[in-house]
Amino acid sequence: MSRIAVVVFPGSNCELDVQWALRAIGAEAEMVWHRETDLSGFDGVVLPGGFAHGDYLRTGAIARFSPVMSAVTAMAEAGRPVVGICNGFQILCEAHLLPGALIANRDLRFICRPVEVEIVDTATVLTASVEPGAVLTLPLNSYEGQHTDPSGTARVVARYVEDVNGSQDRAAAIANEAGNVVGIMPHPERSSEDVLGSSDGRLLLESLVAATERIPA
Repeated sequence: MSRIAVVVFPGSNCELDVQWALRAIGAEAEMVWHRETDLSGFDGVVLPGGFAHGDYLRTGAIARFSPVMSAVTAMAEAGRPVVGICNGFQILCEAHLLPGALIANRDLRFICRPVEVEIVDTATVLTASVEPGAVLTLPLNSYEGQHTDPSGTARVVARYVEDVNGSQDRAAAIANEAGNVVGIMPHPERSSEDVLGSSDGRLLLESLVAATERIPA
């Protein structure tokens, strides 16, 4: 059974959702406080959504200095699966584990609704179990969800079918060059069961769990 760390920062609010969804798939998901410095016992790590440190300064700017981020970086460099969802995506960008930044949505409004995303890259830990070109319905809940990348190096993994927030290249999810670090703005854990109208997010989380089992420790 794969063991996945779910990092909890002050202000995280989606950690229980992520834990529930991963456990439903069969993974052993455990909460890890942001002051921890050792993730050596885990096969992968998820940075969940929320408002880490109250989003002071800017989203993820303080969280990227939490002690746990050194261990997260070490896991990323070792090729282990690292996934950031919403606020977690913002933190990964602030930590320079992914290129670019997340800024306020184009219309300066909080978006809270299901959106459609097309999977355009299946060579990552979050998308390997999904058919190329598949369109998934996932909940989007963010104000600073517009991805911008002046370097133009972002590897887009999923695109919004509709340009919902002004993200460059309609990016809903991006990955590093190796494909083991992925940031996604919509919430797959909130669409892992049919009770909210879509279970499409389960496909992405199944990919993550499979990746933790596939990559040697």
